[in-house]
Amino acid sequence: MAGVHPKRSLPKFAHESFTDWFARQPARNPEGERVLLWPDTFNDLFFPDNLKAATEVLQRFGYRVALPEMAVPAVRPLIHNGMLDPAKSEVRRIIRENNEDIRSGTAFVVLEPSTASVFRDDLSRLMPHDEDARRLSIQTSTFGEFLMHRDHDLPRWERKAIIHGHCHDKSVLDFDAERNVLRKMGIEFEEPESGCCGMAGSFGYEADHYDISMKIGEMALLPAVRKADSETLIIASGFSCREQVLQGAGVEPMHLAQVVRKAMREADRQDTEHRVQKSQTTTSKRAAVAAGAIAAAAGASAIVWKQRQGD
Repeated sequence: MAGVHPKRSLPKFAHESFTDWFARQPARNPEGERVLLWPDTFNDLFFPDNLKAATEVLQRFGYRVALPEMAVPAVRPLIHNGMLDPAKSEVRRIIRENNEDIRSGTAFVVLEPSTASVFRDDLSRLMPHDEDARRLSIQTSTFGEFLMHRDHDLPRWERKAIIHGHCHDKSVLDFDAERNVLRKMGIEFEEPESGCCGMAGSFGYEADHYDISMKIGEMALLPAVRKADSETLIIASGFSCREQVLQGAGVEPMHLAQVVRKAMREADRQDTEHRVQKSQTTTSKRAAVAAGAIAAAAGASAIVWKQRQGD
């Protein structure tokens, strides 16, 4: 494809988008607090399991997960390419069509850092005097920020991990929130001093930039991933970061939402095993007591029978 380096593979569309999947799901927690999960283009069309994981986690915490009714535009590429007027038009549409949630204080949870940073940072420059833009900026959280701000009890999952923060996470968002989620879960992580992963949106796909993109990746991140054993979690929540790791080291990283969901399911599995073992132990004890009672009754019957025979 013109402009794309031949050693780069374009990301493949998922068989089904997250928004199509979500439309078939039954409503959950109708009385719970409404949370708007933002189905950004990258996760919706390419990595829908990240949004499915976030949905499951949020619902298990009792939230009523909703999606915007509008088709969600990808504003970041417009800004990235200097198309600021179209970007402003899309942002105005987002604010207009989500005005009720914005003005009612609904939390917006955004999984893709480059999208979260549009709401949190770029809005103040694109629409500096718009009160609804200011509200949306305040109400927007990454997945890690949301979990930490609400101080939820997180499952323990004592594993080792390598984590990489998206550049927007580390510049205008709060990547400490993601670190603290992992610490709270008991995950011991290593964070290579890699700065940017090297992909930087479309930068690393471009033929003129491929070599420098890979050199940046090879400074720390990609070698660290290759050296990790198979039990080590590789965590990168940014779309371009995941693509760089996948294409440069052959490992598909997990989003933080997938990590939390996996830990919850593992805790469920262990709880089920514990209950089954407890039930089996109780059944065995009851069986032993019953067998003892039967043996005692049989012994007593034998004594009575012998006594009668003697008479």
